[in-house]
Amino acid sequence: MHIVVCIKQVPDSAQIRIHPVTNTIMRQGVPAIINPFDLFSLEEALRIKDKVGARVTVLTMGPPMAETSLRKALSLGADDAVLLTDRKFAGSDTLATSYALTSAIKKLSEEEQVDLVFCGKQTVDGDTAQVGPGIATRLGFQQLTYITKIESIDQGAREIVVHRRSEGGVQVLKTALPCMITMLEGTNTIRFGKMDDMFRAARYGLKTWNKDTTGAEETKVGLKGSPTVVSKVFVPKPRAQKATMVEAETPTAEAQAAAAVDAIFGAQPKLADELLARAAAGL
Repeated sequence: MHIVVCIKQVPDSAQIRIHPVTNTIMRQGVPAIINPFDLFSLEEALRIKDKVGARVTVLTMGPPMAETSLRKALSLGADDAVLLTDRKFAGSDTLATSYALTSAIKKLSEEEQVDLVFCGKQTVDGDTAQVGPGIATRLGFQQLTYITKIESIDQGAREIVVHRRSEGGVQVLKTALPCMITMLEGTNTIRFGKMDDMFRAARYGLKTWNKDTTGAEETKVGLKGSPTVVSKVFVPKPRAQKATMVEAETPTAEAQAAAAVDAIFGAQPKLADELLARAAAGL
């Protein structure tokens, strides 16, 4: 079984700042990390490797500095790593990114058939959750998103059973391999790397591919292949309004709740009428 895990190196969201004049993200001095959502998918792929045996290849598209994240994934137990880097990829939106990654996965399939592709639910910088489904669509794979648990994998029958979080509860789904999976956050605990894997990650001869290696078309990557244009990034203006203290005549929970509701309706006179109208309409 061959599993490909797509990861992304992102700036640490806890330390991102926005330039006050240009309204662009200030990346200088901000440490780069593996996208946190990708780690849950990586851990799940490694658990499959531990249970049924598999080759886990980690794939990322980014600048040469993304090598750090790939070596981190190798230190956790991944077998191989591929860095997809090329100036032609600069400015790629989710459509162009999914195309470039798909081209690399097809290249990997020439060496060994890819049975599973794991992606993070979304990234903390783009936050679109579009790349994983885009890869599945381009590859013609079944796509399983928001997965909370992989119950079983039958390699003989080439079937997988998973639990998927939905608005109405949990869905138990069985589908055929190959497929693409995005794991929901908090579904597992990221392991600590073993010393042997850390040494191997430091020595590993990283595979570096460009557009020509994967056979990607130039018109479908980078700015040429990206119909999405971000016109502006800005920081929401801080609100100067202070909190209003509401006190009830009696200290009971019911009295405090009633006082809070009266204060809300007093500040927004039309709200009560709107709620009554929605209730009457059965909304």
